[in-house]
Amino acid sequence: MPVLFYHITRSSVEETARALMERALQQGWRVMVRGTDPQSLDRLDQWLWLNPEDGFLPHGLSGGPQDADQPVLLGTGAIANNAKALMLIDGATADAVEASALERVWVLFDGNDDSALATARNHWKAVVASGQAAQYWSEEGGRWEKKAEKLPDSA
Repeated sequence: MPVLFYHITRSSVEETARALMERALQQGWRVMVRGTDPQSLDRLDQWLWLNPEDGFLPHGLSGGPQDADQPVLLGTGAIANNAKALMLIDGATADAVEASALERVWVLFDGNDDSALATARNHWKAVVASGQAAQYWSEEGGRWEKKAEKLPDSA
């Protein structure tokens, strides 16, 4: 399964994250959202509670007694909810062993932030160097399009 990089330029990280989370839940997968900044995860948590007004996405912040039961868990550490999908935001990473055990890994980054863009490029290089497949998706044309794909080298 490739690591999917989402270069966000038109929507927000929150909007993209929610759409991907909803698809994962429809597949019956639990999702771990790993970030590097607890304040950013708190903002995402608040956003998910309030948007959209007519929708609810079951989720929680890590560190509570029900972490293992959360369909979507937001945190900075290891997967604690038996997730099949891992979403990486704010420069968070996953190693090849962790990624290979999952159904899906997404890397979401704000393409309008030079630092986030540089971090994502370095992450892409590390993923490819570790032998994992990677796909690069961009929404610059108004809808999500796969712009690049790197498959593992054959042995």
